[in-house]
Amino acid sequence: MHTTLERMIMRKRITITLDEAVYEGLNETIGKRHMSQFIEDLLRPHVLDTPLDDGYRAMAADKAREAQARDWCNWLAKDIADEAR
Repeated sequence: MHTTLERMIMRKRITITLDEAVYEGLNETIGKRHMSQFIEDLLRPHVLDTPLDDGYRAMAADKAREAQARDWCNWLAKDIADEAR
């Protein structure tokens, strides 16, 4: 199932040629189903101006901040669940 946002993103299929050893290493490390995303993630900062993406990655890497955000979301969900309907 795709979210609405995923449906709005245009995808293009390309063919690339890799050395067999590189392909095998990529397959063993990343797996066939994740190669495209791995390659896209590597290329994105070199071909697009993505300061917003970089900011989101930096926030996600901040484990203390992420734990605090998760706790806040869990607290909010419990608070909503307790409301009278």
